[in-house]
Amino acid sequence: MRALAVTAAVTFALDQMTKLAVVHGMGLIHRGEIEVAPPILTFRMAWNQGMNFGLFAGDAAFTKWLLIGIAVIISVWVAWWMRTPGHSRLAQISAGLLIGGAIGNVVDRLLYGAVADFLNMSCCGIENPYAFNVADIAIFAGAIGLVLFTGDTKSPKKGRRKTS
Repeated sequence: MRALAVTAAVTFALDQMTKLAVVHGMGLIHRGEIEVAPPILTFRMAWNQGMNFGLFAGDAAFTKWLLIGIAVIISVWVAWWMRTPGHSRLAQISAGLLIGGAIGNVVDRLLYGAVADFLNMSCCGIENPYAFNVADIAIFAGAIGLVLFTGDTKSPKKGRRKTS
C-alpha cells in the first residue's frame, strides 16, 4: 500500500502544481493560450464541466456533484481493492496514479466548479481541439496499468485424471 499512497500523493501534487504554475502563474487563465512548442505543445485554457472530451457537461451543478461522487467512490473502491493481498508493485503504482489524478480533478471541481485543462497537443497537420491535464494523463495511465497488472497470474490448477 505504500507504493499506492506515495504515487497518489506525488500525482496529486504534480497535477495541482502544474495547474497553479500554468493557469495562475503564467496567467493562462487570462491569456487563454500560450504557444510552447507549436504545433506540438500549446497551453490552451479550457474549463471542463463534464468528463473526458466534455461529455456530460449539461447541468453544471448536478454534473459537478455527480462526477465528484463517482470519482470519490471509484477512488475508495480501488484503494480498498488494492488492500487485498497479491497485487504487484506495478498494480499499486497504477492504482496510485488513478486515485491521485481523480482526487486532483475533484479538487478542481470543488475550487472552480470545473476541471482546469490546459495541455493541447497536435501533430502532423492534425489539429486537436481538446485540452487535458496531468490528472487526466494519470487517470488514463492508471486505468491501463490496472488492466495490465492485475488479475490472476496463476494458471488454474487442472484436476488429475485417473487412468485405469
